[in-house]
Amino acid sequence: MRNLIIGVLILAALGYFGTKWKLHQDVESGVDMAVMMMSPFAVVQYDGVSSTMTGELTIDGIRGRVKGFNDEFFIARLGIDTPSFLSLMKFGDMQSLVTSGDDMLPKYFGLIVEGLRMPSNADYGYKLHEEQIKQLGVNDADEPANECTGKYGLSPDALLAMGYTEYDLSLSARFRQLGDRYAVEIQTSSKDMWEVDAELILVGNMATELAKGPRYRPKMGEMRVEYVDRSLKERIAGYCRTQGLTDDEILEAQLDAFRHFGSESGIEFDEYVMEPYKEFLEGKSTLVVTAKPNEPVTLSQITLYKPSDVPALLQLSAEAH
Repeated sequence: MRNLIIGVLILAALGYFGTKWKLHQDVESGVDMAVMMMSPFAVVQYDGVSSTMTGELTIDGIRGRVKGFNDEFFIARLGIDTPSFLSLMKFGDMQSLVTSGDDMLPKYFGLIVEGLRMPSNADYGYKLHEEQIKQLGVNDADEPANECTGKYGLSPDALLAMGYTEYDLSLSARFRQLGDRYAVEIQTSSKDMWEVDAELILVGNMATELAKGPRYRPKMGEMRVEYVDRSLKERIAGYCRTQGLTDDEILEAQLDAFRHFGSESGIEFDEYVMEPYKEFLEGKSTLVVTAKPNEPVTLSQITLYKPSDVPALLQLSAEAH
């Protein structure tokens, strides 16, 4: 009996490592093909592929450089997250899972982006900011308050002035079925800047909705976003002071930048959001924004409403603590 048990364990181990080796070979083959297809536009290298018993599969040690630019970007780990190694194996045929129905999907699946690092003064960073400003038809250098608050996006020069020599971003996103609704859970952070924990509850069957492809029109049931400041707020205020702004002017400039963020999303924030945001700016470290519409709202149709009507439509509110 003992020998039988040992034999079964050995066979199970051989099966696991054999399957894992095959999975890694298949993924590396696909990644190599993708790298080759990107070669006219970017040079990309990576250290290898890894997976875990808990269901993670990642491409590790990615280094890349876009053609026409000198500076590189780095990603420590990029991959997917599932409940188990078995789920990971099934996840390989995602098209079949989506079209086969809810019972075939894992309890959740997600995306992992860990340690995405880019120099703050990267040449492509300057180009991206320049294009963003051009599309908006503005020039943030004309107004110190816009430049130091990042109303139109923080420029590389502003980031350097605040003491940030590089971006260091991480993100995880999960899709999870919850009865007749499904959740999109996102956690993201930027080192010494901020952390965001967001949950979006959408109506319907996840498999059916995702199978719609370009016809997919997500319908929101509720939303919660928690933003935690990790020194960005104080650094913005400090940089604005070096530009000659008083504390009152800095506060008003930050409120104006937040209103602009809302308008870009088709929302005119009311006092139920602006007052808590002001409290957040004046000393609190966390801002929580929630939306709980009386009826599910199709997100793509929000722009059809007057911006001033959207907060009431979404039952939008906030609190600072």
